[in-house]
Order: sequence, then structure tokens, then C-alpha cells
Amino acid sequence: MPSSKIKALRKIRNLSIIPRWIIFLLDIVITIFAFVLSFLIRVEFNLPALQSFNLLNNTLIMMAFVVPMFSLFRVYAGIIRFTGMQDAFRIFFVVLFANAGYLILDLFHYEWYGLNLIPTSILIINTLLSFILLSAYRVIIKYFFSYITTINSAKKRVAIFGAGDVGISTKRALEHDQTANVQMVLFFEDNQKKIGKNIDGIKICDAAHVKKLLKEFAIDELIIATKKMPSKQKNEIVDFCLDQKIGVFTVPPLKTWINGQLNSKQLQNIRIEDLLEREQIKIYNEILFKQLNRKKVLVTGAAGSIGSEIVRQLIQYKPECIILNDSGETPLHDLKLELDELGFTNYELALGDIRNISVVDDMFTKHKPNYVYHAAAYKHVPMMENAPFEAVCTNIMGTKLMADKALEMGVERFVMISTDKAVNPTNVMGASKRIAEMYVQSLFQKQEEAFQKDLTVKRTKFITTRFGNVLGSNGSVIPRFKKQIEAGGPVTVTHPEITRFFMTIPEACQLVLEAGSMGNGGEIFVFDMGQSVKIVDLARKMIKLSGLEPDDDIKIEYSGLRPGEKLYEELLNNAENTMPTYHNKILIAKTRTYDFDILSAQIEALIEPAKLRLNVHQVVKAMKELVPEFVSNNSEFEALDKPATVIAINKSA
Repeated sequence: MPSSKIKALRKIRNLSIIPRWIIFLLDIVITIFAFVLSFLIRVEFNLPALQSFNLLNNTLIMMAFVVPMFSLFRVYAGIIRFTGMQDAFRIFFVVLFANAGYLILDLFHYEWYGLNLIPTSILIINTLLSFILLSAYRVIIKYFFSYITTINSAKKRVAIFGAGDVGISTKRALEHDQTANVQMVLFFEDNQKKIGKNIDGIKICDAAHVKKLLKEFAIDELIIATKKMPSKQKNEIVDFCLDQKIGVFTVPPLKTWINGQLNSKQLQNIRIEDLLEREQIKIYNEILFKQLNRKKVLVTGAAGSIGSEIVRQLIQYKPECIILNDSGETPLHDLKLELDELGFTNYELALGDIRNISVVDDMFTKHKPNYVYHAAAYKHVPMMENAPFEAVCTNIMGTKLMADKALEMGVERFVMISTDKAVNPTNVMGASKRIAEMYVQSLFQKQEEAFQKDLTVKRTKFITTRFGNVLGSNGSVIPRFKKQIEAGGPVTVTHPEITRFFMTIPEACQLVLEAGSMGNGGEIFVFDMGQSVKIVDLARKMIKLSGLEPDDDIKIEYSGLRPGEKLYEELLNNAENTMPTYHNKILIAKTRTYDFDILSAQIEALIEPAKLRLNVHQVVKAMKELVPEFVSNNSEFEALDKPATVIAINKSA
């Protein structure tokens, strides 16, 4: 294109919004033209035949109806380059009411004078012509501005996966965004009934050929506009796109759309959480509502990532009251503000530390909960390796105080949240959670023995849930990697072979609620979590999702295993086996049983020196005696696993 033409188009592109009075005059001119054209069509373009009609008077009468309608519906107020369906509706009603008004006037005139002002056929023709011409010139101007705003600039070639309502809304949102500079190329769809058809001229292709077609049509960006895509398929497509330098975006949930309309600015880069490398576990339990409805529910650690999600999910079951316990003042206040914004007011704040028996007594005595979800815990492995006293006092003593009080007060169900790190633990944190599991299970068994002797004994169903790492939880690897990538790297991974199981926060909390409803007491519920994920692969994928290249743009460095950390996690101990439940992804671990009196005495002997902050090695040694499979890794406490060293420590004590 000659440079003079390009300059001229750029000047037009830089024009400000056309004044309303110009649009108003254009509408009047086009309306008059349509009216005159209607007469010509009526007489089949026989100009002498027009003399039988008083064209001038008829035009003035029509304008007397049209002008007030234009003003009433404010057709001229819209910005033409952003014309949409609402503008088309306004034009239609203006044209319809103006011509209907003239028709009514003509009927009255015929009644009074026995003559028609205008043939009805002309009004019908005029209605159609006026609507078409008024709409058409707006569309032409809209696409003209769309063309000149992207002139001399390369457009991104976009494909959409999903040809349903969401996919169509996505296409139209992009087309309405004059700054998007995109060219719609393809739709992909799994539904065989849609394949081969078109949407606004865009072909719908078979999703089975997505990789081939993405390359063939040189697609720059793929937008995933469906929630029905299997996780395995999504991972394969995203991996291919990342390798081919194709951007991948997702459409946000419908509830986040602005006034029910999708804005192109809301499209999101696909997140690592969307690429959980297994099918998410979906749970439906029809008795959960019956159990929780109108009940008092206590959630400890309520302001944490797991506790707060449990609270959010509890709301739908309409409990009488949710008691929110946490020792963190600010995060608990933030949760309160969130619940207020959601319009949920059936909650009570219970700020306090579960290690304080007075706090625990006060919570149970004051609120008398029916259900307890115990999420409060210290969970960071290296931190607890440096602070065993805190791990014992919070994870073991805190759980013991809560469980004892729940039994005393006749709580219906007590659900404890544990971790895969409790299996064959190599660190203090995992061992502390395993001891807490043992206590809760043995307490239930002790209660059952008492119940067999006296059927009036209060019974509490103690249930444990055990799962792996939670994507996006406070302190998890995902937020840390995101911060490192945003800072330009390097991304630090502890070991090239380290692997972990992952789940999403909502998924983890579904398990907790499910366990609370289906457990009969004494069980440990575990997930069939599929394949573990290599952390270095996770890091590489996150870097690529950020539009960068691993090792070139962002370096990956290995920092070495942290104290107490192991290369892989397990969900079941070697001495344990599992039983199935009604859900094929949820299993019940069969664990060893313990004598409550002996175990309770051992735990008390462990807690006392931890409370007094005495010999840390003696405390960890006592934990190893309680959990024989606890073998430290990359930790100062490895020395306690050597027989000769243990004897020396005993003598010095």
C-alpha cells in the first residue's frame, strides 16, 4: 500500500469519537433515503408513477414520527465503532414504532376522510429497508475502524478449543476488542455433531487433529474455552503448544464475567494448577447436607489455606454456625471480611492457640460444636526440623487436647487432617503428625471398648484424612516458583530427582468433608493420587507457561535436599494395606492398633520435656521410639538412628 494512503488511514484512525449530532444527521439522511427508496420499489422504479403520491408530505410526516423516536431511544448516543446487539435492538424499535405510528395515523385519516395517506405496503418495505440500512452503515463503519486500527501490523492467529456457548462468547469478546489485534482461524471440538460446521464463517475442526492443525494453520494462540477437557488431553495439548511456542489461555468461570459478558482482558494464561496430571477427584455425597445442615461446626486453623477452603465449602451446607479458630489475628480478620462480603454471617470468631487448654475448654464449652475439622498444624518440614519442641506441642499436644475435649463434650465427628509425610517419616514434622494419627485412632478404640461395656457412653467418630502436597497452599512450591520466575530467576529445586504428589486445595477439602460424612470412626482415608510429579519438570513447565525458556531465560539451580526432606513421599506404610470405599479414588488405610494407656503415657512423656524445652535430642529420640519407621534424612537427628550413638546419648542423659 502506498505510504500516502497509509498516512491517510492513520489520520482517520486517530480521529476522536464522532459527535452525536453528526450521527443524528446521518440517521435522518439514511431514513429519508430508505423512505424514498420504498416508494420507488412500490412503483417498480417507474418515476412518473411517483407523481400519484405526495412524496414530500409523506416524508415530512414520517420524519415527525422518526425524529422523536431517535431522541427517545438515543440511537445516536452509541459509539459506532463499538456497535453491538443492543444498538441493533434500539434501531429496530425506532423503525418499528415510527412506521406503526404512521400506520395508525393513516387508519384514523381513512376513518375521517375516506382516504389513505400512504399505502401500507410502503410502510412495510420502509420498515425493512430502514432497519437494514441504519444497521448496515454502522457495521460498515465498525469494520472499517477495525481494519484501520490493525493496518500494517501483524495479527495473532487464534484458535478456540470448545465450540459451545463459552467458545462463541470468547470469539465475540475478542472481535469487539479493537486492541486485541487477532484473527480467528479455527474452532476445535470433541462433539462429532459439531465437527465440519461453521460459526460466523469459522470452521469447527476435530479435536483429534489439534496438533496437526495448529501447525498447519500457524496458530499463535490457543484459547481453551471448555471445562470438559480431560486432564490428560489438556496436558498433552499444552505441552505441544509450549514446545511450538504457541500461547495457551483459559476462559475464567462464568460467575466472574462482568454483567454476564466476557471481556477479552479476562482471558488468563493457563496455570500449573490447571495441569494437574491426573483427573481431579469429584465427590458427591447426598448425606453430607443432612449431616451438616443446622449443625455447629468448629474449624481449627480456619485462616490457613486448607482451613479457609473448608469454611468456604461448609457454607453451602447451611450450618447453624461455623466457629473459626486460628492463632493468627490478621489472617482470621481477613477471613471474616471475606465471609462478610459473601453475605455469610453465621460464624463466630475464636482467636486462640489450641496448645492452650483454657482456650480449648472455652471453645467447646461456649460453642458446643457438633463437628470438628482439625486443620491447625505446623507443616513446613525444614522449620519443624529446626523446632521439634514446636512440632510436638502443636501437632501432637494440640491434637491431643482437641481430641480429648471433643470426646468429653460428645462431639459427633472429629476429622483430623494429616499428611503423606506421616508415612515412613524422615523428618520431625511427619513423625509428629504420625503420632497424632496414632493417638486419635487409639482414643477411638478406647472409646469403643468402653461403649461395649456401657452403651450410655458418649461416642465420637474420630476420622483421619491423609493427602499429599496442595497446589497453591501457603508455603507450597508453586507460589515460590512463581515469585522466583517473576523476579527473573533462578528457580531453585532441591534435587533433580525429587517427586511429589499434588492436589488442588478445593479437592483436598472435598476429601476432608467426605471423610467427615462417610467415616465410621478410627479410619485413615487416603487418596489414590495417581502418578507423582517430578518437581524439576513442574518448574520447567511453569517457566514455559510464563512465556520464557528454561535454562536460557530462567536458570534452574539445585540447592540440595533440605533438613528432613526425602526424594519421594508415600501415602501408605509398608505395614499397612487398604480397603476400598464406594469411591474408586478414596481408600481406607488399615493400620496397626495401639494400646491407648501405653501410648498415652508415652505421649505425655514426650510432651512434658517439649513444653519445658529440655533436651531436644531426647525429645526426638522419644518420637523415634513411638514411630520405629521414623528414620531421619539429611538432618542432625540422623545420629539418633545409629545404635552406638543412641547408647551414648542414654548414658549422658
